[in-house]
Order: sequence, then C-alpha cells, then structure tokens
Amino acid sequence: MKAAHRPLRDTSAPEYMDRLRFPADPWKLIETSFDVDDLGTTETLFAVGNGYLGLRGNIEEGHDAHQHGTFINGFHETWPIRHAEEAYGFARTGQTIVNVPDPKVIRLYVDDEPLLLSVADLIDYSRTLDMKEGVLTRDLLWRTPAGNRVRVRSSRMVSFAQRHLAVMRFEVTLLDNEAPIAISSQMLNRGAGLDEYRATKQPTSGFDPRKAEKLDERVLEPRIHHGDDHRVVLGYRTHDSGMTLACSMEHHIESDVEYSTTTEVAPDYAKQLYRARLQPGETFSLTKVVSYHTSRMVPPRELADRCIRTLDRVREEGVEKQFEDQRQWLADFWERSDVEIEGMSDIQQAVRWNIFQLLQAAARGDGYGVPAKGVTGSGYGGHFFWDTEIYAVPFFIYTSPVIARNALRYRYRLLPAAERRAGELAQNGALFPWRTINGEEASAYYAAGTAQYHIDADISYAINKYVLATGDDEFLAREGVDILVQTARMWADLGFWRHSRGEGESFRIHGVTGPDEYTTVVNDNLYTNVMARFNLRCAAESVRKLRGQWPDQYAKMVARLDLQEEEIEEWERAAEGMAILWDEQLGIHPQDALFHEREVWDLENTPPEKRPLLLHFHPLVIYRFQVLKQADVVLALFLQGEHFTPEEKRADFEYYDPITTGDSTLSGVVQSIIAAEVGYHQLALRYFWDGLFVDLANLHDNTADGVHVASTGGVWSALVHGFGGFRDHGEGLNFDPRLPDSWESLTYRVTVHANRLKVTVRQSTISFEIERGRALSVNVRGERHLVTPENEVVVPLKHQGPRIDGAPDPAAFHGTLRADGSVITASLPAMVNDAGEEQVVD
Repeated sequence: MKAAHRPLRDTSAPEYMDRLRFPADPWKLIETSFDVDDLGTTETLFAVGNGYLGLRGNIEEGHDAHQHGTFINGFHETWPIRHAEEAYGFARTGQTIVNVPDPKVIRLYVDDEPLLLSVADLIDYSRTLDMKEGVLTRDLLWRTPAGNRVRVRSSRMVSFAQRHLAVMRFEVTLLDNEAPIAISSQMLNRGAGLDEYRATKQPTSGFDPRKAEKLDERVLEPRIHHGDDHRVVLGYRTHDSGMTLACSMEHHIESDVEYSTTTEVAPDYAKQLYRARLQPGETFSLTKVVSYHTSRMVPPRELADRCIRTLDRVREEGVEKQFEDQRQWLADFWERSDVEIEGMSDIQQAVRWNIFQLLQAAARGDGYGVPAKGVTGSGYGGHFFWDTEIYAVPFFIYTSPVIARNALRYRYRLLPAAERRAGELAQNGALFPWRTINGEEASAYYAAGTAQYHIDADISYAINKYVLATGDDEFLAREGVDILVQTARMWADLGFWRHSRGEGESFRIHGVTGPDEYTTVVNDNLYTNVMARFNLRCAAESVRKLRGQWPDQYAKMVARLDLQEEEIEEWERAAEGMAILWDEQLGIHPQDALFHEREVWDLENTPPEKRPLLLHFHPLVIYRFQVLKQADVVLALFLQGEHFTPEEKRADFEYYDPITTGDSTLSGVVQSIIAAEVGYHQLALRYFWDGLFVDLANLHDNTADGVHVASTGGVWSALVHGFGGFRDHGEGLNFDPRLPDSWESLTYRVTVHANRLKVTVRQSTISFEIERGRALSVNVRGERHLVTPENEVVVPLKHQGPRIDGAPDPAAFHGTLRADGSVITASLPAMVNDAGEEQVVD
C-alpha cells in the first residue's frame, strides 16, 4: 500500500547549543562561562583521552564536580552477580571499570585564599578543546577577595604518541600586587575516601540501567608508595580481579622566582606543594607529567619501573616535544579522516567533535576493544558491546585500519571464553558475551543481553569488512578465520530445519533477541537471520579462500579447530535455506515471527515524561506491543542492503520508523542512513542532527555518564554511507549520494588497500581524487570510472536520489488487516503517576 506522509514542523537546522556560551568554531569546542548546573555534561564534553587513558574534564581545583574520573581501558574490578532467582547459565561475575587515582588536581592559593570556580569573582573565563592540537586549555582572570587580579592558564593532554603519558600545565601570573602563592599538585585515590572535596550532589532520576554498578568495597589495595621532591609513585592491586596498576608524577618548574617544595606521599595520596612570592607581572609555571601502566598479572613494582622509564624519556626529550608529537600525530589522523561540510561552521564543529571522540575512545586501546563510553565516564560499567564492531570499527577500517585491527584482535583474544560460554548454553562453536570486559558474560538480564546472539555475526561482519577493505589476509589466516569458523558452528547448531507445506524446507533460528531490546526472545528475528546467513556464507568463503591461497595456514587451522569438509557444506546449505520472513498482506519483512500479532504502541500520544519507555514501564508491558527501542529491520537494510530491493527498503522503513522510539542512541544514525537512501531527505537530516548532538546537547540526559561512542561512529556512517552514498559490499566501491538540499558540498575520505580516495559530493556532481596510493575503480549508479593519481574524476549527477517530503504517517497501517484478518490498531498501556494514580492521556 502507499503510505501517507506527515510534514515535519521545521526543516531548518535546530539550535541545539547555547552559542553565546559555546560559540561555533570548526576546530574547537569552546566554553565561555563556567556553570555548576551542567558539570556532568561538560566534564564529558571536555574529557581528553587516547583509548587507553582517559581524564574527565574535571576542573583542576577539584571542588566542583559531578564525577571525578580517571579511567583506563580494560582496568576493572569483578564482583559476584546476585540473582533473586537463580538458573543454570546465568552470568555469575560482574565487571566494572575502576576509577583510578586522579592526577588532575592542581589547587591554587593566593594570599592563602583558594581558587574555587563556583564562588570566585571571574572577570574572564574560557575553556577550549582543540581538536587539531589534541589539548584542553583553560584561561581565566580571577579577582581575589583582596582585589588582586590573577591570570591562570592551564592545559591538559593525554598523548596519542605515547600511550602511557599525560601532561598538564598550570601557569599563574599576578597582575596587580605582590602576594604569596601556593600550588598543591596531587594524585588522589578517591576510592579510598581520603579526598576532602566531594563531587557536587546532582539530582537523580532513580533507576537507570545505563549507569555503572557501584562498588561498595575498597577496590584498589595499596602495594607501593614512595617519592621525593623529584617524583612520586603509587602502586595498587584490585581486590577481586587481581589487576595491577602503577602511576607516577613528576613536575617541571619554569620560573625566575625562588620557591620551596614540600612532598608528602601516603598509600592513597601524593602531594607536592610549591610556595613562592610573586611580584606584579611575574609568572610561576608548573608542568606535571604523569604516567600510568596496568596489567593483569605484572607486579606493581615492575609497573612502577615502566612508569619511571616513561617519565625519564619525557625528561630526556623535553615536554615541548610531547606537544609537537601530539600535533603531528593528529595532523596525520585528520589528513586521512576529516569530513568537511562547506559553509556550516556549527555543523562542522560538531562533526569533528564526534570524530575526535571516536579517536579518543580507541586510538591506543592496543589490545582492548572500544568501551561503550570510551574512557570518558563509567556508564555501562566500561563494558564492550556490539557497538564496537557495528558502529566504531567501520570508521577505523576506512581511515585508520591499524586501530581496527587491534580492536578485532581483542575479540580474538576472548575467543576461548566465548567457546566456554557457548558450552554453557549448550551450543557448539563460540558465543561472544553481550557485555564484557574480560571475556566473561556480565549481562545479568539475559532476555535483552545474552539472548542477543547476533553479536557473533556482528563481530564476523567487522572482520570480513576489515579484510576486504585492507587486503590483510594474514590476519584472516592466522586469527580471523577462527572466529568465523566458531561463530558459524554456533549458528549451524543453534538453528534447525523445518519443513512446511507449500514453502518447502527452511532454516530457522528461535529464542533470540535482535538489536531491538523492546522485543525479546523471539523466533526468526529478521536482523539475526540476515546476519547469521552472512556469517555462515562468510565463514565458508573464507575457509575456501585459505585452502586455495594460504594452504599452510589452512592446514594449521583445520588441525587447530578439527574442521571437517561436511561442516562447510552444512554452513552453505543453512545460509541458502535461511528463513527471511515476508508478510504478503502488509508487504514488509516482519521483525520476527510474531511481531505483527501485537498491538501497536501509540507513540504520538505517549506523554514526554514517560520517555524513555525503559525507565517508566515494566519490560513485560513493553514486550506486548509493537514498539522499538532502536532500529532492527532498518539496520539489516543497511548492513545487508544488497539483499533487499529499493521497494522493500522503503516499505520496511515506512512501517518501522513511526514505531521506533529512539530511546537508544544507536538508532537515529541508522534511520538517517536508510531515510536518505529511500528518499525521506528531511527526516534523514533531522535524524542526523539528533545523532550529531546526542552528547553536545545532552539529548538523552545521560551525557554525564560518558560519551555515546557508538553514536559518534554512527555520525560518520550517516555522513559517508547516508549522505555520501558510499557502499562497499565486497564487489567494488559503489556511490549513490543523497546530499541534503541545504548543503553545498560534503567531502570525506576512505582508504582501501592502502589507497586513500577523497570524495566530494556537490548538488550536481561527485568527484574523486587519489590522495595517496594507486588507481581505484569506482561505480557511480552503475557506471564504472577509473580514478588515477594523475587525474581527478568528476561525474555529473542528475539528482540526489528520490525526494519525499515529511515523514511516514504513523497511522498509515492502522485499520489494515493482518494475515489472520485482524485489524491493526494503536493503543497505550495504563499509566500511573508518581502517586500511583491512573494517568489520563488526552
């Protein structure tokens, strides 16, 4: 049937941010005034990290804070999960990222009066995250209670060039009168409860499963602490997980004035106090160099030696070289990764901030995955989800493949644990945990956690995408193929053959949950079946490829995994017979076998205060309705788009988009991609804006818990795959752009087999230029073009694809018949207010 279309009330770009406080700048996020009311948000927005070490954007003084935070990727504590009712195979051990000793504290006293931003007389204030320099800076002018004006400049950097290094600078200049100053530079284990300043109490909304678990017991047990006026070292071991950590700090002073130094070191506390008397115009500059090293088993004393070597190297090379290395590292990154939108500085700023967050979440993870919040906060306990492979890794595959390879190798290291987990669930092969840090399943709610078996296919998808884009067959032969084989074995064992009259034989998968966590433990979830089909085919093709091209590695793999030829044939047969459901009556793909038997949730008449649904309704209430937390079928249309016709994509999008809540930040960016492809250009742009400003505007009211890293990756995908029209399904580079009407041009880069291709989309052309490497063949709407290093190729475009105004009508299918003859209607569950009284919805 033809869907009606409802208009969008506003087709111009909304003003998501206060541009007086956060002015638009294409390369910087700037804050022009300090505000205690949104400390949690700004601490996240101004966090700095390198994928290994992350420092939240806490102010140096340490008094005003939502959450003091210093995090290390993968450094975690374990704790027993206590289920109210036990059952075999439930997750047993929780894992939570640890807030490690905080090195950011630098407290200033002038005339013995402390600088406290919330009460200080600030004449001028600015804070800047420079995404070219990779440095957070702050510049303020403070009038002390005695009337003395003091200029305070500070900077903070976590090095991309040196994984274990952070550098902070603190510079004080008196402008009016002579005065004594004191600078107290500290490293605090806040988990020991020794910090005299507590985080500012923030209002809470009660239960929220997106937050991290709180650990009541002491986590970091002191092992070493020593220091002198030169440097200090602290070392710890976690109580239960047994992980070890050492951190050290050293100071470099630049000043012509005399000063004194006092050092104090305790098991959970290190402080170096500098005292001086400054004349008007004189400056005292302190540079704090910090190093962290962690391990699963290395003693803290050895880690302390590594910290000292890091500090020694900085002393030998000089601090300025660390900042220069940072600039050069980022110059190389932006050269291959930048996405440019002409003439829109506010959008450009947000795009680069999102890309920069991807980098900060993963760049130097080196052996770990990409946590859902990166290293900017404790949200989701620091766990890794499928977010890594579907939302973050694709960006790195096409811009920084070494980072993608490291993230995928982390999954390979966890393969033995995945094999054990499959055994616990009575399956062959491997089943990767839904949420984890150490490889063990940490999801206590199995229906929306462990049941999401599709994570196996998501990981396999990323491996295949990486190998195709890079040509790294060595990774496939030595490690990747093991994951593909073991996940294919799981699917072959999980599914079963069913014979039905009139339809013949089909391969079915029952009792799983797809990406949409508002619909759980279902049969034949479309996304799961489509991705499992891909996984099975990919495993078979990869094994045959190794046999033909890497016979030695093939022989080792066969022996290692005890692979039989009949298994490969079974995978191919199961993939060919996979059940991909289709509803003839509605002309769409059902999300699962029983999805359309449910009534439709009336989202248009759901009160805003009842959103997101997961915080206001019991799961069983939600499960009874057709309502989506996030794109499910629509995501399958994107990832496996070559298997759906344009007509199917549009019909599916028009059905599922109106019943998708967007309660997950993973959803909008995917809806933007398919909306753009099928023609809903205004809606595509609005979904893109919502994804772009998820954190910058705190749209989901939980930015304080850390950056939504998957959404930042989705922003890149929405630009490159959505508006940029890039598709790479393994059969060449294909382009079919959908540039928004209001945009002059979009420029992005993709690296394929070490060749970097610059793509610029304009309203009437798409152009290609080889920035590095050799010639590449591209396909623009079915027409082949060869792009060589010598010549830019410009291809005329007659249009930017189909254009449909407005959005799908949420009532378009209401009143229509299901296959069983029943009528589709929309309704709401009974609602109660805070007093327990039934709430009437107008």
